Amino acid sequence: MGRDTILEETRGLLSRRAVLLGIGAVAGAATVLPRTVGAQPPSAGPVAPPSTVTSPPRDFGPTGAPTTYFTDPDILTVDPLFNNYVQPNSAIQRLWTGALWSEGPAWSSQGRYLVWSDIPNNRQLRWLEDDGRVSVFRMPSNNSNGNSFDFQGRQLSCEHLMRRVVRYEHDGSVTVLADSYNGKRLNSPNDVVPHPDGSYWFTDPPYGGCLYEGTADAPGGPTNPSGRLRSRVGQAAGVGLAKRELPTNCYRVDPSGRIDLILTEDQVPDPNGLAFSPDYKKLYVVSTGKGPGDTGPGGKGDMHVFDVGSDNKLSNQKLFSDFVIDGVKCGPDGVRCDVDGNLWCSSSAGRAVGYSGVTVWTPEGKLIGRIRLPEICGNVCFGGPKRNRLFMAASQSLYAVYVNTQGAAPG
Repeated sequence: MGRDTILEETRGLLSRRAVLLGIGAVAGAATVLPRTVGAQPPSAGPVAPPSTVTSPPRDFGPTGAPTTYFTDPDILTVDPLFNNYVQPNSAIQRLWTGALWSEGPAWSSQGRYLVWSDIPNNRQLRWLEDDGRVSVFRMPSNNSNGNSFDFQGRQLSCEHLMRRVVRYEHDGSVTVLADSYNGKRLNSPNDVVPHPDGSYWFTDPPYGGCLYEGTADAPGGPTNPSGRLRSRVGQAAGVGLAKRELPTNCYRVDPSGRIDLILTEDQVPDPNGLAFSPDYKKLYVVSTGKGPGDTGPGGKGDMHVFDVGSDNKLSNQKLFSDFVIDGVKCGPDGVRCDVDGNLWCSSSAGRAVGYSGVTVWTPEGKLIGRIRLPEICGNVCFGGPKRNRLFMAASQSLYAVYVNTQGAAPG
């Protein structure tokens, strides 16, 4: 056999071997990939969250690079239905930063501004729609938390420090809507929503009963049983003398001024954010964790839904969601409904970076989308002249993004 013949057969053998090796590699990948791609997180604990929201981390500030994607990479579609509510070419923007704990965003349609609370700094801030300027709106704010606007355009605020719900009138005066029930002082009203019949519905958990967001009880009270905390220090005269007297309930302020108990602590412990459905036939109430002075276990970080009767009585309580997503607890706080009845809920996932921000649910309780923020989100509202911009009060900052829907309620 000649040298050329031997070389030719050797090339053929090498070529056939390469083909067989390639086929084996593909078959091996086909065997391994289904197990890898379809792998589920271990049942022993939650999935490990990403180390950053986006990689590399994005700069949300006004001097940061613009979003170059057609849809923002931190707006996640979980169900295709959510695509109907995402506004293409609209990026999440950080409008301002510098708070200690941002809460209670509310939109003034007449004034075309957003007001929100910086609770520990004892002030309300205002973002102007015309030039994006932020200024101090009220200081002191009595450690206000939740804010809203009623159907007459008057601002409503829940004050932790004074343990009351107030309304700011058009002439600049302040009306106290509720500060007690059956002769006992409220705990620290948290969130309030108006009803078309002229009533106001609010929650009364105990979170303002601490030094950071209000003041502790007077010595001997549930949040200051040993009396070591000096509840009057740094406060105006007469403040810091109250003690917690009531369970964590929900109330309705009738147009006549009467205050009615609508939900008890046994039904929804530590009630927080609340919202009506667009037709006002359902009420959604968030139940959050154990607060200052609680003797029970507190809420579970979930949300409940009730039917609202023509007599303003609630019935047919159901668990709306436990807010566990991918094994991560995305604890709700504030909530708003859009005109289709979807619920846009703030998400507090602690150190599970990538899960804090906003979760979006159908009225039936199906998760359809998420908005990721680099900070824990406390509350949300719809605003802008067309009410098609979602504002998100998150920890130290205020964020906003345009969406393809509108908020159902004022404020």
